[in-house]
Amino acid sequence: MLATSDGCIRGDTSHPANLGRLCSKGSALGETISLDGRLLSPRVHGIDSDWDSTLDLVARKFSEAVAEHGPDSVAFYVSGQLLTEDYYVANKLMKGFIGSANIDTNSRLCMASSVAGHRRAFGTDTVPGQYEDFESADLVVLVGSNLAWCHPVLFQRLSAAKEARPQMKVVLVDPRRTATASIADLHLSVRPDGDAALFNALLAEIARRGLIDTGFTAAHVDGLAEALTTAAASDPAESGLSRAEIDTFTDLFCGTEKVVTLYSQGVNQSAHGTDKVNAIINCHLATGRIGRDGMGPFSMTGQPNAMGGREVGGLANMLACHLDIENPDHRHAVQTFWSAPAMPEKPGLKAVDLFRACARGQIKALWIMSTNPAVSLPEADGVAEAIRNVPFTVVSDIVEDTDTNRLCDVLLPATGWGEKSGTVTNSERRISRQRPFLPKPGQARPDWDIISDVGRRMGWNAAFDYASEAEIFREYAALSGVAARFGRDFDISGLADLSDGDYDRLAPTTWPVPRDGAPRDRFFAEGGFYHPGGKARMLPITPPDPTAALPPAQVILNTGRVRDHWHTMTRTGRAPRLGAHLAEPYIEIHPEDAEAAGLSPADLAEVQSPHGRAVLRVMVTDRARPGSAFAPMHWTGVTSALGRVNTLVAPVTDPVSGQPASKGTAVSLTRYAAGWYGFAAGIAQMHPTRPYAAIARTRSGWRAEFAGHKRPASWEAEARTVLDIADGDASVVEDAARGLARVAITRDGQLIGAFFAAPVPVPVARSLVVDLIGQEIPAAVVLAGVPGADRPSKGAEVCACFGVGSEDIRAAIAGGCQSLAALGEKLGAGTNCGSCRPELQALIDQVGAQNPMAAE
Repeated sequence: MLATSDGCIRGDTSHPANLGRLCSKGSALGETISLDGRLLSPRVHGIDSDWDSTLDLVARKFSEAVAEHGPDSVAFYVSGQLLTEDYYVANKLMKGFIGSANIDTNSRLCMASSVAGHRRAFGTDTVPGQYEDFESADLVVLVGSNLAWCHPVLFQRLSAAKEARPQMKVVLVDPRRTATASIADLHLSVRPDGDAALFNALLAEIARRGLIDTGFTAAHVDGLAEALTTAAASDPAESGLSRAEIDTFTDLFCGTEKVVTLYSQGVNQSAHGTDKVNAIINCHLATGRIGRDGMGPFSMTGQPNAMGGREVGGLANMLACHLDIENPDHRHAVQTFWSAPAMPEKPGLKAVDLFRACARGQIKALWIMSTNPAVSLPEADGVAEAIRNVPFTVVSDIVEDTDTNRLCDVLLPATGWGEKSGTVTNSERRISRQRPFLPKPGQARPDWDIISDVGRRMGWNAAFDYASEAEIFREYAALSGVAARFGRDFDISGLADLSDGDYDRLAPTTWPVPRDGAPRDRFFAEGGFYHPGGKARMLPITPPDPTAALPPAQVILNTGRVRDHWHTMTRTGRAPRLGAHLAEPYIEIHPEDAEAAGLSPADLAEVQSPHGRAVLRVMVTDRARPGSAFAPMHWTGVTSALGRVNTLVAPVTDPVSGQPASKGTAVSLTRYAAGWYGFAAGIAQMHPTRPYAAIARTRSGWRAEFAGHKRPASWEAEARTVLDIADGDASVVEDAARGLARVAITRDGQLIGAFFAAPVPVPVARSLVVDLIGQEIPAAVVLAGVPGADRPSKGAEVCACFGVGSEDIRAAIAGGCQSLAALGEKLGAGTNCGSCRPELQALIDQVGAQNPMAAE
């Protein structure tokens, strides 16, 4: 990724992972690097401070907690947003010098079940394949992965490969018919957690057809007989699929040698996630379809450096370089290499358990780095209370105001993307250099530098006397050579002698890179697994019992991401174009479930579980499976107080991996009893001050959806409060009998705020109103709220990369653009990240159905 002199962000065409392609989030990064809202100096109890006194305080509080209560009384909660060098130093400080394994990461929420499944099957956390395998496979099975929205660059690669080789087949296994289904030859709408039963049925069919690779399994696999017996005893109907659907899938898999099974959060974020991972891997081990071109199971990570964190031991149950914390020889080797005073002998607290320990009072000092657990963890309200309960809390972050930061004693300003230097590792084990192109703002410092400074102040000067990230990387690479002597897979010791200049110039590199021996792209084609004896292990997998029938107006909540946002929006929420596609929290439900709950499209639904409550906009669609609903997890107390979806999620975890089951909470649905609904757009930042509110940036300011219980005495006063505009001239149109109100506020003829209210969800051309803010325009035009002949609305934004709206697209289709290529040529839509292409095709199909002449 390159920042150019004109301020644009462009992909690096020489990088083998993306070949210059960017998703909408990457393309918009240039809009997120302003200093507005940045944390620029240390803060202690809300007051600006200096680094010396603040880090003295941090070091003293952690040291006192360890001295008084023992090393397990402190904890770090870190993040896949950290660079590998940051992660390494944090892991070294906690495990090697404080002497506790209480360091866990938000990667626990997305990839821990994959790690556990790899370790059970392979003996270590190894991703066998490469991205190019997606393109060379003849069958790609996507399980629990909305690739089009969550990994759009890889979706482009897969789409292009399928277009070039139409004989390639794609299967999507997902309860929802997501945007990814646009390229799927077969969509299997499994019931939640039904995928284990599906892959057991596949394994049983592989055996029935005599397709077990007996040579490979005899030489390289243990546990085949037990896995086959359990699979044969499973009931395929527990998948929620028909016999015909299962047969079609097994025919495709059994009849195609070059198969890649790509899985993501729909597999991992489950109380049975590790078993589901192993059910998938079982099928590849049984057929020997692993580690060769176009073959193998492939885990897609969810964060920029989730893999880097796994490699340095950022998880509470691992040591650096894929060594095992429970293994005394591994512990001794790492302790000796670090010259560390102490090493923990058992795993530390995993994410959910860590915050439960905070709630119990067990944790006396907590340091959170580059993540927002008060929003992102299950039972988020309980997590917030747990953080409040810790006597001393620290956050390292780039922004000042987050739900988590509001709870903590000390805020430490860290550098962010564009300012940081170091490395990351992607899902195909490729290490890439991240180079800074912006100065460090204010007093911000790199995370590794902050952590090292605290380590020195705690008394370990020599161990944390780093001068640069290159020095950290060399140490880390050297440690991997120690791990390699134990027969571990992770070995980059060939990079341990890089000079500072060589490190700075480091090209994208796939590990392993051993000091002696040749690097390789793939693992396991000829065995060489990492269990004692060198064999893989197939696991007997018993699928979970199907969910019992739910009462009316209850559904299973599946949480996830939208196309243009990332985690809790602390960065993507700053980019106006990324908030235009889906600007408020919503819940996607099937028409049958909507009818049972008395909900209509655009209603607000009150969603409740035993753990919390949220209010979400209703999207009724047959893309959802009956009995299953979907809601994105991005909105926070800063952007939508009642839109925090993880308040609903039960803190249930996989017993092997400790990963939360973020896609399986039963919730009830009722219509939210709003007395009025509102939409507002203006130049000033708005805040979620009404019972329901959802705030988003625009190119000219801010926009918001509101709802209240009682109609206000003065709509003008309400508009000014919501818009946070005290001055200017207000024009008001009110129909008291119908409960309608419209307010336009101008200053020197320029529109600075617009407000619309109604007793039902407000029908107004939102994109038009947003575009009018800041313009010199008569108030009457604004108050109409609908496009005129001279000011057509572009409609809801579809292509975030180029700001193309639905009405622009419909007009182009009606004008003769009957293909994605034609739309791209005329409007640019779909030609950058490609994640909008499924929606573009849906509009082409829709316009063609409405006007057959247009399709001719």
